[in-house]
Amino acid sequence: MTPAEISHRVFRALSMRVERAGLLGSDTVPSPNLLPTPRLWVYATARVDPSRYLAAADGLAAGRLDVFALRNVDLGSPPRWNRDPRTGVEAPLVFGKLLDYRDPQRVGDIKYLWEVNRHLHLPTLAQAYALSGNVRYFNVIRQHLESWFAECPYRMGLNWSSALEAAIRLINWSVTWQLLGAARSPLFEDAESARLRQRWLESIYQHAQFVRGYFSRHSSANNHLVGEAAGLFIAALTWPCWPRARVWLAEAKAILEREILLQNTPDGVNREQAVSYHQFELDLLVLAFLAGKANGQEFSAAFESRIKAMMEYLASIMDAGGNISMFGDSDDSLVVRLAQGGEYCRYRSSLAAGAILFRRGDFKAKAGGLDDKTRWLFGEDADAVFQGLDDKGARLPVRRAFSEGGYYILGRDFESENEIRLVADAGPLGYQTIAAHGHADALAFTLSVGGKEFLIDPGTYTFHAQGPWRNYFRGTAAHNTLRVDGKDQSQPGGSFMWLRKADARCTLWRSSPECDIFEGWHDGYMQLPDPVMHRRRITLEKRLRRVVIEDSLQMSRAHEIELFFHCSERCRVDLFGDGYRISQPGRTLSLKLPQAEGATARVYTGSIAPILGWVSRRYDDKRPAPTIAWRGRLAGEVVLRSEITC
Repeated sequence: MTPAEISHRVFRALSMRVERAGLLGSDTVPSPNLLPTPRLWVYATARVDPSRYLAAADGLAAGRLDVFALRNVDLGSPPRWNRDPRTGVEAPLVFGKLLDYRDPQRVGDIKYLWEVNRHLHLPTLAQAYALSGNVRYFNVIRQHLESWFAECPYRMGLNWSSALEAAIRLINWSVTWQLLGAARSPLFEDAESARLRQRWLESIYQHAQFVRGYFSRHSSANNHLVGEAAGLFIAALTWPCWPRARVWLAEAKAILEREILLQNTPDGVNREQAVSYHQFELDLLVLAFLAGKANGQEFSAAFESRIKAMMEYLASIMDAGGNISMFGDSDDSLVVRLAQGGEYCRYRSSLAAGAILFRRGDFKAKAGGLDDKTRWLFGEDADAVFQGLDDKGARLPVRRAFSEGGYYILGRDFESENEIRLVADAGPLGYQTIAAHGHADALAFTLSVGGKEFLIDPGTYTFHAQGPWRNYFRGTAAHNTLRVDGKDQSQPGGSFMWLRKADARCTLWRSSPECDIFEGWHDGYMQLPDPVMHRRRITLEKRLRRVVIEDSLQMSRAHEIELFFHCSERCRVDLFGDGYRISQPGRTLSLKLPQAEGATARVYTGSIAPILGWVSRRYDDKRPAPTIAWRGRLAGEVVLRSEITC
């Protein structure tokens, strides 16, 4: 932590105590001016199947909600907003910014409590109203808002402890507001509803002031800061009801213009090295872009170019089956939920939006079709525009080498049933000094064949689990790379912090009709008493459909060396000669492991001791999946050769 950050944190801690004492500023909300009529950017005329939205809204009206691993959980009607639905712990109603949200005894699992309070469900109720005209869906929104205002007074409790959570709530309130018809909706004509509108506007003002007062700074200025700025920007455009909204707008826009360039490399990779957060931040940026475009607040050409680059990265690492490797952390965060149905894919949705926004046929090809979220954002013409884009002959992948982001794509027969797509990682651990959402995965790779995942990144599982699960899923052993002496390449210092970070580099990337070659190194084990340098060379021999992995180690004394190959949960793994056969219906790969005296290999599936053989496709949910682990004790200069025939 830098001296500047230490000073900032001390000043903020003192400010919060002054604020708690009521000595900082005024809680008085100015009267709103409803005369400004902003342009809406969510379209109630979207061409979608109403039945899905009405069914989802009916479940919400009955108090049922899906929250991460909890399915159809009864939150009450209205929900108890300060109760964690996972543990049942009721968080205390004390000054929010001084409440330790990391204390599970006091607040429960904060991820679950915050998720409910993002109000992702309110747009669903508003969509049901827009599609049906049935006022009972508005009445549920009224009930939820009124109870939230009563249970979550300004600055009190966990729902006033995070500026990001308040900002995302503002975005969902904006979407809900627009779908209900905005300030002059007939829904607000009677006295009771007019009072709701007044109370809602008061809370909106308080939210905006809260977000502006607690922007994330220094090592915390990652996706949080982008989310806070996007929420404030959208709020200022949706509710230009106070003179101060102009200040919110200018400040938020300046932050977005700056941070998109700082947090995302010129070749489009989010510097947190976490693909889920890449999409989350991209969604925030696109929503702000659409809101600004509708209201005459255009962003710069550099901003637009970086959004395109971020989409190009997603399009490039997505295989022929629409799968994207789960690099880095994921908490399944959504900015807003506008689509219903299990087939919805947020990565494809981002590309569909990009296809329409930038008239990109290559994005259309990777999106595979138009999703309902994009229909709500682009209106009744969305289908016609999307279908009119020419995706024939689209150049895919858009890019093969992301040298600034650290990812390289080896492959052949792209976008076909015979596709081989291998993504190698030589990127940094993560963003800023703490690299909060990075994983110790230097020189790891993932492999899909024919649009089916075979060797995977197992995901994240959870942030706050008891025991070693957090460290396992972000550790070296949970990735398709090499580990030395049972230690991670980088040294963890907390759930969202790394004390020492491995430096990784690509030294060779070459592609030809005969072969693709990636070569890189990392220094994560140079800190050992007997330093070990790890270099990896991956060669795809295209005619033979063979991947050759050569791990070169330089060391003096003997070390325990492990290689890991994490297979999809859909794979069956069987012994085959001096290696393994990895199969799925219609496709089989063979893995030949290194030969070394005394070396052993074993398949782990759902193992607890040691923890190995797991995959997490959703936050707080893990499933057994086969992992092949090779172990040997080696010394000196060694080259370990593994071969995968596809």
